[in-house]
Parts: sequence; C-alpha cells; structure tokens
Amino acid sequence: MRIDRLEVRRERLPLTRAYTIARRTIAEVELLFVRVHAGGEIGLGNASPGIGVTGETAASCAEALERAAELLTGRDPGEVGTLARLLERELPAAPAARAACDMALWDLLGRRLGVSVVELLGRAHHRLPTSVTIGIQGVEEALDEAREHLARGFRALKIKLGHDVEADIERLVRLREVVGAGIAIRTDANTGYDLAALRRYFDGTRALDLELCEQPLPRGREGELSTLDDAERACLAADESLHGPDDVAALLVPPRPFGIFNIKLMKCGGISASRRLAEVAEAVGIGLMWGCMDESRVAIAAALHSALAAPATRFLDLDGSLDLACDAVAGGFVLRDGMLSTAPGPGLGVQWEAE
Repeated sequence: MRIDRLEVRRERLPLTRAYTIARRTIAEVELLFVRVHAGGEIGLGNASPGIGVTGETAASCAEALERAAELLTGRDPGEVGTLARLLERELPAAPAARAACDMALWDLLGRRLGVSVVELLGRAHHRLPTSVTIGIQGVEEALDEAREHLARGFRALKIKLGHDVEADIERLVRLREVVGAGIAIRTDANTGYDLAALRRYFDGTRALDLELCEQPLPRGREGELSTLDDAERACLAADESLHGPDDVAALLVPPRPFGIFNIKLMKCGGISASRRLAEVAEAVGIGLMWGCMDESRVAIAAALHSALAAPATRFLDLDGSLDLACDAVAGGFVLRDGMLSTAPGPGLGVQWEAE
C-alpha cells in the first residue's frame, strides 16, 4: 500500500465559551484537518497551530502541510517511524503540522491492522481522569463555573493564574472551600509569575492540597527555580519549557526545575515524538501530564492513546475539544464521570463527519 494523497481542510471554529489565560483571551480557534488516503483507507489528523506555542500561524502550518503532502505521497504508510523522522528533518519549524500527519499515519496503520493505536503502542492504563480548565476571571464567576463542571462529573479542575498572585490565591482558597477535599485542583500560571510571585503563591496555598502548578516562570528562566525546595520543584510541571526531545537534557540537570513534564502533541510533533519524551520520563522518574491546545477530537484521541500507553503518565488535561462549538470529527474517546478512555474501533477510533 502507498499513500495516494494528503488532503488538508482549514476551519475557523468558535468556542462555546471564551476564556482568559495570563497573556490573552481566546474566543475562537483556527484548525487544520488532515486526511491521508492510502489503498482505500483514510487516516485522520488535526493541527492546532499557535504562534506563541508551536511557532506556527495557520497560514504557515498550511504551507508546511503542502510540503508534507509532497514528502509523503507514494510512501508506505506503515513506515510510521521513518516518516516521522523525515517530517522532523524537513519541517523542523512546524510541529503542529507534523503532529497532524503523524497521528493520521498512526490512525491509518491501526485501521489497516484492525487494532487501536494504544494497543499498537503497548497499553499501560485503561482510563484516567482528566482535568477541565477554568480561565482567569472573578471569584464568583470561577466558583459558578467550577460547580457547573462538577455537576457534569469532573473531579479535577485546572485553574488558570498569572495576572495577580494575590487574586489568584484568594480564588484558590475560595475554590477549595466550595469544592471540598475530594476534588483535585491543578493550576497553570502560563509564565505569568516571577520568582517572588511564585514564592508568594506557595506561601499562600500550602494548606490547599494543590496537585501541581504548570510553568510559573517564562521559558529560559528555569535556573531560578533551583532556589526552591525539593517539594516545591516536584509539583512544578514544565510546559512552555518543554517542546520536544531537544529540551529534555537541560531539564534533567540537577536540581531539576520540574518534577512533571507536560507533553503536548502540537509542541513535540505528534505521537512518535511523544513516545521518545515518555520513555525518557519513565527512565528517570519524571511524572507525565498530557495536555492540549484547543483541538479537534482526533487530536485529543491521539494524545489519549499516547498517554494511556505511557507508564509514567500521572495526569491528563485533555479537555481541548469540549468547548468547540462544532467539530469535523466524531468519536475518539469516551468521557464518563470525568474519566477518559479510548473509543472502540481500530486506529484512533474516530470518524470523519464534515463534508
């Protein structure tokens, strides 16, 4: 079997609810969908480019996918690892475009063999809870949104921080009072703190039993985290500081600035690249969190299959498709009482719906 063609579709999709993070407010997202055709089968993929995260605009991602089509057409889709390395070499500045192609190739391989991707990778987990994100907003609004998510069955909340540490602490204290001790609370400062603010965050939240804090300081300032104690660094998760395998060596130099790695397929370039990160994390005792952008169900499914195949996985933050007002893809995962599991079916378990 050979790849006949790679089809790209570009869509601007509104969110059902705008949200605010440390740097901006997001109300819609532009996604690119990939369909790889080979021997009558179609593998599906999705790119969610973002100039501040992946370094790509939607336009540059589309250009990279045109080049990917040239590279992949006529190749054997079963050579997933070889093709992933080819794309990494030829499209080094387009990780979201590579991720879309890579997940489509894995989906195609699974369909061809009649096996789910997680089983091809080697399943380590059957299902795990995912957090759901609450953006930066007033205390009462955040509490109302938390109640809404809990009513839908979620038992892990991720709270965006980074504008004002005192307001962040107040919001977290009130949130813990309202949700009680049985709900997991994670935070994400999106590089919005400096070291003094981070110290104040720790001082003000020690009694709240928070699971983790994502990327409090900007990329490039990881050395400042060495002044924190072991327990504080252990609950910090690298996000903006960790894109792909090239970043890992610096993050493992003692004292390690982060005890958790947040893997996002859009940053690292897809399932194949994420496996390299996951294997290093397992070998050195780093816990894994699997995150996302605003993405289609197919990209969330790809991250979930990767996460459930990684023994080091501790946390899922795969809520990126839940607030899309519409999607071109169905299936991919089952969400029940805040727990994510893979949908039945070969490949990624997804179906193309848009026409």
